[in-house]
Amino acid sequence: MIKKRIIPVVLLKNGQIVQSRLFKRHQVIGSPTAVVERLSNWSSDELIYIDISQHQLYDLSRDDLNQQSFSSIQEIIQQVAFKCHMPLSFGGGIRKIEDIDMRISSGADKVTINSLLYDKPNVVKEGVRKYGSQAIVASIDVKRDESGNFIVFKGGKHPLSVQLQDFVTQIVDLGVGEILLNAIHKDGTASGFDIELINIVVDLVSIPVIALGGAGNWEHFSEVLEKSNASAVAAANIFQHSENSYYKCKEYLAQQSLPVRFSSKLSNQSKNL
Repeated sequence: MIKKRIIPVVLLKNGQIVQSRLFKRHQVIGSPTAVVERLSNWSSDELIYIDISQHQLYDLSRDDLNQQSFSSIQEIIQQVAFKCHMPLSFGGGIRKIEDIDMRISSGADKVTINSLLYDKPNVVKEGVRKYGSQAIVASIDVKRDESGNFIVFKGGKHPLSVQLQDFVTQIVDLGVGEILLNAIHKDGTASGFDIELINIVVDLVSIPVIALGGAGNWEHFSEVLEKSNASAVAAANIFQHSENSYYKCKEYLAQQSLPVRFSSKLSNQSKNL
């Protein structure tokens, strides 16, 4: 049976890791390099970093904590990639092919693209041509309105006048390798994933779909795996709650006999905490 991936998502804002709620409130929780070693130790299936900064400021210097100061997103990617022992995807701030080039050459295995899907689809095609479809992830932000309709957003903030089904089809035609489906009405709510939305998109495509938005407990992960054909389940805030939260998630899903990678080595490691 094909194993399903469980993927931590790390949000960066002005060089710091933040927790997010409804794409509006962001609480700083640490340095961008602190989390990668912990998740590598827990043998995470993959890791996604998304830079949501509105300007290019990456000063992380903290004299009291003796933290390293980074001057650019490139430096952050290089340091994260150096410590990362799992597939690594970086998104955010990608506006031209040179931005893709820099992230790949700095150590990212994949890039996660959002605004380019709408603004410059030809650049997306060029990225696919240069690096292969497996290296290009389409990030699609969707919000359910009060009437229950699904609205596609650009950058999580700007609604677009396009039908979800039509847009997904257009994105697949660009040659991307997978879709990161972000339910922004679920962001930071811990209320569970939007299973209906996931199934709509999964049924439209033949490429992998990563479900993101709404995780509040381990049962929410199992619900996605049991009620949809999503290839992976991703979450941000919940994996920042404790040192071994990723292990706890995998342990729970394995106990439910769900198709995830879980090693007894991780169990022994957890006993030493």
